[in-house]
Amino acid sequence: MFGVPMTLELGKLGFGTWAMGGPFLGPDGAQVGWGPSDDGQSVKALRRAVELGVTLFDTADVYGCGHAETLVGQAFADRRDQVLIATKWGCGFDAATRRMTGDEGSVEYLRRAVEGSLRRLGTDRIDLYQLHVGELALEDAALLRDECEALVAAGKIRAYGWSTDDPERARFFCEGEHGIAAQADINVLFDNPEMYAGDFAVLCRRPLAMGLLARETFTALPEDDVRVTNPAWLRFFVDGKPSPEYFRAREAVRDVLTSGGRTLVQGALAWFWARSPRLVPIPGVRTVEQVEENAGALAFGALTADELEQVESVLRPRS
Repeated sequence: MFGVPMTLELGKLGFGTWAMGGPFLGPDGAQVGWGPSDDGQSVKALRRAVELGVTLFDTADVYGCGHAETLVGQAFADRRDQVLIATKWGCGFDAATRRMTGDEGSVEYLRRAVEGSLRRLGTDRIDLYQLHVGELALEDAALLRDECEALVAAGKIRAYGWSTDDPERARFFCEGEHGIAAQADINVLFDNPEMYAGDFAVLCRRPLAMGLLARETFTALPEDDVRVTNPAWLRFFVDGKPSPEYFRAREAVRDVLTSGGRTLVQGALAWFWARSPRLVPIPGVRTVEQVEENAGALAFGALTADELEQVESVLRPRS
């Protein structure tokens, strides 16, 4: 893909596992998980995804303070060669207390982190290893990029990237020989076109706007759901309820997104494939039903050029 050596076929769609990790706390003690999770359902969902042709799975060592990686390893223990596993490092955590301890941007931490991820995932290699500290200084990132190249040479990772919303940082990391991807906050309601102006893939986190583009009705969320705790980066929900601004935007394009028999979820995913071939949405899933609806978007394909223009003219009109 995009002229990168040792090409990874990321596909058009991947699935994220943040919610599968269960409750865990940020450094300040606030909840950053998605409420209770069911491990049995999570494993079934992951395995069903492979049956439906989705082979890219994104996780992080910090999701559930190691728990999400463990579930991914269990789900694919007997089919490791059928999937691509993307994980992240850089958010320190204490597994015993299920609490984050702060950003870790050193080479020494990277060396420990990769071994921990390999152990939890039950694998001998990570397909895509991503820096999870979004605003690390470039001089520090350069050292990590060099170490990632050493990990490629050692066979522990196949490729690497940076989870950051900053295009300059994304481009910098992908200047390494095996730097192939960024991960950024992008969806139909919140675009960031500078992120995909380069020659690397972009895994799109929060492609369904934290559930705003996935649910028709919004009942009270559990207290241990991150959408209730109002972290500074959470733009789509306020106090556990949809942001009025983004809810109005969603309703303004609902008819276009759901045209042709698509659900709202499927239309929101179709937007990515019309917007750029570099974009790979990675919606989070917890159940087989969510996997099936999301994967069902592949059969519909991208929005047409006319449908894309209608969406863009409403949400981002040209001046």
